[in-house]
Amino acid sequence: MSKREIIDFICQINRSAKPEFLAHFPLSELSKYLDNLMEIDVSEPQLVEC
Repeated sequence: MSKREIIDFICQINRSAKPEFLAHFPLSELSKYLDNLMEIDVSEPQLVEC
């Protein structure tokens, strides 16, 4: 996955993340961050309105 793709995925999960800020980090760090976000996103229960 390219750096741009990883940044796009991060921004989809963490809507407060700014692409300009994330671009300063190396690909390896962004990849680790995305992995962590995905782990949290999957493990958090989703609220369902009835």
